[in-house]
Amino acid sequence: MALIALAADKGSPGVTTAAVALAAVWPRRTLLAEADPAGGDLVYRGAASHGGPLNPNTGMLSIAATARRGLAPDQLWDHAQTMSGGLDVLVGIGSSEQSAGLVGQWPLLGRAFASLAESPHSPADVIADCGRIGGDGPALELFAHASLVLLVGRTTPESIARVRDRALALSAKLHGSQRGAGQLGTPLLGVLLVTDPKDSSKVVGQVNDMLVASHSGVRVVGSLAYDPQGADQLAGRRRGRLDKSLLIRSARQVSFDLNQQYGAVWAAPNGPAGGPAGGPSGAAPGTAR
Repeated sequence: MALIALAADKGSPGVTTAAVALAAVWPRRTLLAEADPAGGDLVYRGAASHGGPLNPNTGMLSIAATARRGLAPDQLWDHAQTMSGGLDVLVGIGSSEQSAGLVGQWPLLGRAFASLAESPHSPADVIADCGRIGGDGPALELFAHASLVLLVGRTTPESIARVRDRALALSAKLHGSQRGAGQLGTPLLGVLLVTDPKDSSKVVGQVNDMLVASHSGVRVVGSLAYDPQGADQLAGRRRGRLDKSLLIRSARQVSFDLNQQYGAVWAAPNGPAGGPAGGPSGAAPGTAR
């Protein structure tokens, strides 16, 4: 099993929506971690399983107060909450000012996230929403422990160009300066595009051509449907059959493709995440699997 980290270069391409959607349809037990140093959004978007609001003080903030004494992977569950629908989540810090409490702890968090797959008690994959990243920052310390880093981008020319440039810079930082190393090194790097479903195949091909030409070794691993109505349903702002939305249907395809392509590596004892393979689990009540 694995730590999957999602991030973006600039703007608001939908990293949080993508992370929640993938976590909701992931084939094994999943812990969604809001690891954005600028602050999380889920306390404002979602409700707890008991019907009330999520507690902003239980999650990354409470980890910051206790992890200086060490952090065993199973301790992550002490800071997790269950959202309405059954998704387990570590809610993010409230603001960028609170990120000072996590200084120096990001490698510790990365190791705990990656090692949760090996827990003999409550193993799970971790999908981490890392928000926007720059040239340096705490997210890079977490990425070093990930099995896969996904750069989320829209399909405007400027967004695609930024994804290409960030992929090149990130590959160089994580894998060294050898061109194309992003295809072979750990963590693996990929691009997740948020696209109009009607143009998805065409745009994915065009962006892949650009990435190939850049010699970054990074490729598009899938596309999520640009679906504002589905995003509102996922956030609880609109009623409807979430499992029938274009967003969830496309997230389910991305999840399937990622696990088909990389699942055997992630499950191998000596793979990036280690630990035994986990079988598909049934959906928690209300989750869109």
